[in-house]
Amino acid sequence: MNEPTTVSDSSRPVTGAAVTREEFKVIAASSIGGVFEWFDFFLYGSLAVVISRHFFAAVSETTAFTLALLTFAAGFAVRPFGAIVFGHLGDLWGRKNTFTATLLLMGAATFGVGLLPTYAQVGAAAPWILVALRMLQGLSVGGVYGGAAIYVAEHSPQHRRGFYTSWIQTTATVGMALSLTVIFGTRSIVGEEVFNAWGWRIPFLMSACLLGITLWIQLRLNESPVYLRMKSSGKSSQRPLRDAFGNWQNIRVILIALCGAIIGQAVIWYASQFYTLFFLERVLKVDGAVSNLLMAAALVISTPLYVLFGWLSDRVGRKPVMMTACLLAALTYFPLFHALTSAANPALASAVATAPVTVYADPEDCSFQFDVLGNKSFKTSCDIPRSFLAKAGVTYDPVNAPAGTVAELRIGSVVLASFRGDELTTAELKTRRTAWEKQALSLLSVAGYPPKADTARINIPLVLLILVGLMSLASMVYGPMAALLVELFPAHIRYTSLSLPYHIGTGWFGGFLPYTAFAIVAATGNIYSGLWYPVGFSLFTLLAGLLILPQTHTRDIH
Repeated sequence: MNEPTTVSDSSRPVTGAAVTREEFKVIAASSIGGVFEWFDFFLYGSLAVVISRHFFAAVSETTAFTLALLTFAAGFAVRPFGAIVFGHLGDLWGRKNTFTATLLLMGAATFGVGLLPTYAQVGAAAPWILVALRMLQGLSVGGVYGGAAIYVAEHSPQHRRGFYTSWIQTTATVGMALSLTVIFGTRSIVGEEVFNAWGWRIPFLMSACLLGITLWIQLRLNESPVYLRMKSSGKSSQRPLRDAFGNWQNIRVILIALCGAIIGQAVIWYASQFYTLFFLERVLKVDGAVSNLLMAAALVISTPLYVLFGWLSDRVGRKPVMMTACLLAALTYFPLFHALTSAANPALASAVATAPVTVYADPEDCSFQFDVLGNKSFKTSCDIPRSFLAKAGVTYDPVNAPAGTVAELRIGSVVLASFRGDELTTAELKTRRTAWEKQALSLLSVAGYPPKADTARINIPLVLLILVGLMSLASMVYGPMAALLVELFPAHIRYTSLSLPYHIGTGWFGGFLPYTAFAIVAATGNIYSGLWYPVGFSLFTLLAGLLILPQTHTRDIH
């Protein structure tokens, strides 16, 4: 390992305005490494719709997509455990070595997804192997953020820490944009039919090339000067886990970081990036290639805002910038998603306005419309229209009817009576349901409900403006985050302490957002009801942050 001859990078006078050569190398290399990690991790999320068809083929389309989202969430579920493992190693081994180890693990798992046999080839083993690879990716990501953020922050002058570390904050967005761009390019080259059959593997396999480039750059870096000082002076922790989690004062800071900053940041970021993509494809039925291109364009436009808000936090503090984002998210999510519907699928918006759909039924006849395992048949007269509408992605309102009433599907002024399937045989139920759903689809078509969005009618400029608006909120809350977390914790247990709350917040509260929001939509019938998840947690973080989160931008991290 090459060691720097000086440590002036993080201690030079405040008057120094220019980025030094060493600082630039650290920021660039750490950012490239972060982009690679997130590119790998987000490939799956960007291809969830396609992957659901290949690995969960034994269940209905709606359940397959739900299971694909749950597998996506599995990668987030293990991130806190990766944070503990790699955070511990980062405080023992050093920032650089641990960061490099996470790159190798992520690259191997992602390449493995590209080679994985499908359900049609090996049966039930395919989804289980997919889940295992997603969990390896999650463990890897559990170590990458803390390593990159701390490595850059510990090379930064105090007055520019937010600006320098904000480049690390762009890596998740750039990684997602890169994944969408590669997917779009592959789709365009091989064609949609080939891509859906096997071409989806190409982006995963391409990650091996990116891994080689990233490792070559990473191995040319020096260790953090702060870590070298600690090692040479004997002040580094020999038991980071005990020192971090056996100390009430440090646990208190972890809880402050989690509740007062990270949870709100997580739900805002994942709502603006992933849930928006799922909403475009799954709910608004915009063509997958078009959705990817729109999201990639919005991501490219909004990425510089992370640096802008990181720079701003050096001047006004991390807390005011982040709390403003939480407030704006809570106030604007519902109107922005309503506007997105009108801009991306105007026919759907018009149909909802002119011919609203309701299900008139006895509440006791209705069950919870969410089937994780795909083993529910939804036989009651209420469940038959509600499960159909959930599968069709049509928003509806429930209307209570007297006890014992046979449910009705109402599309504007048109009424289609349901039927009781409880006493029918499986074959009879399937035949009756198929005929009923065919009739219901015909009535929806007459009422103006489109089977998919008309690409020619999409208001591209307005959709881009809305997407950039949503991503602006993500950049506002996420841009100052790395600097805030580094400033909250002491150097000798920084990697361990920082990584755990970050990955609990982003891995559990943020990572489960698409899955949970989709479940809320399926259960309620309202395509906007899933937004209560990010709105509720944004308000929670706003309140907690105002009460307990300190200002940190003037702290000495050495």
